[in-house]
Amino acid sequence: MADTSNLLAEQRRALILDEVRRRGGVRVNELTRQLNVSDMTIRRDLDALARAGSVEKVHGGAVSVEAARTHEPGFEAKSVLEPSAKEEIARAAAALVQPGSAIALSGGTTTFALAHRLTAVPELTVVTNSVRVADVFAEAQRDRTDGGPAATVVLTGGVRTPSDALVGPVADRSIRSLRFDLLFLGTHGLSLDAGLSTPNLAEAETNRAFIGSARRTVVVADHTKWGTVGLSTFADLTEVDTWVTDTGLPEDAATAARDRIREVLLAG
Repeated sequence: MADTSNLLAEQRRALILDEVRRRGGVRVNELTRQLNVSDMTIRRDLDALARAGSVEKVHGGAVSVEAARTHEPGFEAKSVLEPSAKEEIARAAAALVQPGSAIALSGGTTTFALAHRLTAVPELTVVTNSVRVADVFAEAQRDRTDGGPAATVVLTGGVRTPSDALVGPVADRSIRSLRFDLLFLGTHGLSLDAGLSTPNLAEAETNRAFIGSARRTVVVADHTKWGTVGLSTFADLTEVDTWVTDTGLPEDAATAARDRIREVLLAG
């Protein structure tokens, strides 16, 4: 792109939309360099284009409407998004866990942040389909000096996704054979119409298995997930007991969510 720093908003958004149509998607950090404007300006542009139905926002950028429902970013790409919000959510979610509990952690970067805070909770049994989460507890065990276990970890097995979650029939059978007190569940998106959704069909089925085996389901997801819809819905919002999110969630969205979800906690 040529020098575009003095473009009007409408002109800039037309260029962004052209990039989305040509490439299938764009990233915020790329657009800030190409258009020589701030991160917040690009995010406002993408918000406006999304409201108009021209694009669908995803973490870190936007994709064409056709691609949005099947786009699944990798773990590393997601890990750099909303890091402060994820830490606040992890802190608040960790306070829900009692020593000696049997809990489950799904895949995702927010559950990964939560896992780090749970290594100090004694006598936990942790069921997870996340390779990254299992590694957190394994590393904590290696670092202990008293010889006691950091936690008893059950890794489900299955087929690995781009976000380092294990899914598929092996994971589903493992999860359905177990029962746990608390499930901490990440999600690609939440919306009033679509509920909880993901671009990955196999992951959707594994998440259904998690919910079916949990006494209480706690969704851990930052405010940017609200309004995002993936290819496959795996739960209605009414199936969620608690949503732990951050204070970036708009007031009207929090009000709408509380009509369906038993408890919405704004961390931080």
